[in-house]
Amino acid sequence: MLASFIMSATPLQLTPTRLSGNQSCGTQPSGTQSFDTKSSGYIGRFAPSPTGPLHFGSLVSALASYLDAKATGGKWLVRMEDLDPPREQPGAASAILQSLDDHGLHWDGEVVYQSQRSHTYQACLDALLQAELAYYCTCSRQDLATMGGIYDRRCRNRQVDSNQVCSVRLKLYDLQDRFTPELIQFEDLIQGTQIHNLRTQAGDQILKRRDGFFAYQLAVVVDDIAQGITHIIRGSDLLDVTGRQLFFFELLDAPLPQFGHVPLAMQANGQKLSKQNHAKAIDSKLASRNLWRGLEFLGQNPPADLAYASTSALLDWALLHWQRQAVQGLGHLYQEE
Repeated sequence: MLASFIMSATPLQLTPTRLSGNQSCGTQPSGTQSFDTKSSGYIGRFAPSPTGPLHFGSLVSALASYLDAKATGGKWLVRMEDLDPPREQPGAASAILQSLDDHGLHWDGEVVYQSQRSHTYQACLDALLQAELAYYCTCSRQDLATMGGIYDRRCRNRQVDSNQVCSVRLKLYDLQDRFTPELIQFEDLIQGTQIHNLRTQAGDQILKRRDGFFAYQLAVVVDDIAQGITHIIRGSDLLDVTGRQLFFFELLDAPLPQFGHVPLAMQANGQKLSKQNHAKAIDSKLASRNLWRGLEFLGQNPPADLAYASTSALLDWALLHWQRQAVQGLGHLYQEE
């Protein structure tokens, strides 16, 4: 098993029937294709947020997840994480999809939009609340700051009126009637052995925010289960949340995907290349050059004469020579040409 629970002679016992039936947390997204994965069994995905156009850092993540899936004959899905309207940029979702297409990164099936899946998230949330695996919380960001940034389960045993402004949190440890070790160990496909402490490094996680929007930690796991995702290759900025997500998979009695975290593209000031830091959008007119630089960034050593070849020629070479073990580090300096 990918995730193991340290300091436990007995594996964590989960009850599959508690979240089954009409309130299943793994409902197949409507309008999506069901894949026959007998040939490979591998289903990967790229799940961008439409808060801005695709930049080099996000291209690296997309390229790595695409190659890791396609090199083994697997499927590569795209899911749009459009659950935070205040942060989203009009037209960004379409622009991201166009950029992927321009770079030859063609996905399988239809794109899933999380904004169309609210009923599924709410059904899962209701099931978790009914099973007493989640609870209402009135604590604010200021309260969380006084706790040192890690939630101390302050509202776990409080009587909270769900009609007032509150969030919903998932219990990550000390669950009633079951043994839940705090330490989780897993083997990252790229970064190696990882150990996460759910109590001191995570704390009970928000599943639905005080403003009424569903949280990333709920939607991402529910959708990975629904789409049958087996491998998740993504940026190393999400490495720290992997332990809590694996715990959530276990709690929902779902198969555990394998995770691999690729290095981030870093700016000279030490910040990662991101939309929040006004990263420059990649230019589709330079698609081949962008892909070549992405392969170089991922340690694949593409031949210099491919730098201006067609995108199909570059990707054909990359699929034939893809070496996951050559991807190293948590971040590398990126300098625009």
